[in-house]
Amino acid sequence: MTESERLTQHYGQQANWLQWGPYLSERQWGTVREDYSEGGEAWSYFSHEAATARAYRWGEDGLAGISDDTQTLCFAVALWNGQDDRLKERLFGLTNEEGNHGEDVKELYYYLDNTPTHSYQKFLYKYPQAAFPYQELREKNAQREPTEPEFELLDTGLFDDSRYFDVLAEYAKASPTDLLVRLTVSNRGPAAATVYLLPTLWFRNRWSFVVEAAQPTIRRGGAQTLHAHHARLGDYTLYFAPSDEVLLTANETATEQDAELKKDAFHAAVLRGEASHPSRSATTGTKAAPVYRLHLAPGATAEVRLRLSQDGTLAAPLGDEFTAVFAAREREADEFYQPLVADNEPALAAVKRQAWAGVLWSKQYYNYDVARWLAGDPGYPAPPASQRATS
Repeated sequence: MTESERLTQHYGQQANWLQWGPYLSERQWGTVREDYSEGGEAWSYFSHEAATARAYRWGEDGLAGISDDTQTLCFAVALWNGQDDRLKERLFGLTNEEGNHGEDVKELYYYLDNTPTHSYQKFLYKYPQAAFPYQELREKNAQREPTEPEFELLDTGLFDDSRYFDVLAEYAKASPTDLLVRLTVSNRGPAAATVYLLPTLWFRNRWSFVVEAAQPTIRRGGAQTLHAHHARLGDYTLYFAPSDEVLLTANETATEQDAELKKDAFHAAVLRGEASHPSRSATTGTKAAPVYRLHLAPGATAEVRLRLSQDGTLAAPLGDEFTAVFAAREREADEFYQPLVADNEPALAAVKRQAWAGVLWSKQYYNYDVARWLAGDPGYPAPPASQRATS
């Protein structure tokens, strides 16, 4: 089936090819919809650091991720280079008050390809092998005047000698509800290096706020499957290549009283290496991830395959059919865009194709019920009265 045929099917209401796509937000922290501060201080109320442990109210975010069109079930990449003080689960940036030119993402990532039905998607992230300089980026930019250039990630020297990992995330659809995932990690540096890869599946927390009554579940299946159930969305199985282990936790805010199986559990299990951490033995949760410890020689590459599908009976989900579907979707993407760039030189054609990819990757879910935001949620403290004045 060609991309044009998929579009015809979708807009003819024969198949919902847009049910899944790049709708997972790139930043939910530091936004007005997550702001419940007394003074309406959205930039500082919900920080990048807080996002590791505090459940979001109005949406989710992730790195190179996807979700269904209601952002109920989400999938994204998490990484750890053995040096950072947190998993790399989402993009980092300066808030409006921290940057000498205002709000600014301080990461290296690239939208490489995407089709209108998101039947094929490609995203590249460059992850430093040394500790990510969160504080240095804040401090150096705070010292600069608006008339001066910004202090960028490349200015830190972290990418000198190519000491970074290329993390390529690709998605291909076998059907509207059968999504193939290919993650390719390459060591670009001059020495062997280790990176932890956690392809993460989770449900947006709507149960805590009584938006949906029933709490969904993700449970362990066999050694290479996770099963996700949601009353409205239905059942999905995540198939994955053999991993070092599988972690499960709850997508709920961690508190001092009960923090072991909460949103930040994977940070504790992986970074501190706690052999008996309960996320290693939990059988159900609302957030789950197989863990791959990739030790890569200079220039070496590792590929990890996964598949998120409503078909829970696939006998060989990551084998020859997986390879064939990816090849077909890449070819169909080329065929779809070829007439649109037929009269262009190759360099210009590549620029146009990547520009379209950027537009399509930016189709992100945005949920903000102002009336409910002002009124607050059942069982939660009432939002400050100042919200009505600032809204």
